[in-house]
Amino acid sequence: MVPLSNLVAFSLAAFVLIAIPGPSVLFVVGRSLALGRKGGLLSVLGNTLGELVQVAAVAVGLGVVLTQSVVLFTAIKFAGAAYLVYLGIRAIRRRGQGTTTAAEPVRGSSTARVLREGTFVGVTNPKSLMFFVAVLPQFVDYSAGAIPWQLATLGLVFLLIAVVSDSAWALAAGTARQWFARSPRRVAAVGTTGGVMMIGLGGTLALTGTKT
Repeated sequence: MVPLSNLVAFSLAAFVLIAIPGPSVLFVVGRSLALGRKGGLLSVLGNTLGELVQVAAVAVGLGVVLTQSVVLFTAIKFAGAAYLVYLGIRAIRRRGQGTTTAAEPVRGSSTARVLREGTFVGVTNPKSLMFFVAVLPQFVDYSAGAIPWQLATLGLVFLLIAVVSDSAWALAAGTARQWFARSPRRVAAVGTTGGVMMIGLGGTLALTGTKT
């Protein structure tokens, strides 16, 4: 079990890191602008499920293997980046759809599909994987044993804080989209903005975190 002092210290550190908008926030805001509040919240849930897979991988020791392998890490990074660009382009192409139901995902994007898309983005996020591998072990009490359980506990704490924060961003961006939806031209513009944000995020992830 993680010592209480370590858990409190990690929670504070995680809160500070999460409070600073990063890739997950940009993804959620972009999706919320493109799809509305429901789409944004589903993206938060999917992204969290994807990062939960990363936490599990780190807990059982696979995280280090992935980050130390140039081929695997690069493949994950570019797969995630390319998928974000794809989602961004699709959001731009569909920017004029769903103007009468701004709180719902755009037509053609089912609940399961939006959830799957968010999960894939979460699984292939190289920055979160590097964070879990580099930071979680620093708060583990190795003398207490049960290292995988301690790593999993810390990861779950991080994800719990993140899902609350990201959901707030999703609701805020989705609410803004509702206001813009009063005008078809404005909702098309905000949909384009969400798509551009995802394309930019994909490009950023592709160009950063290169293994050497």
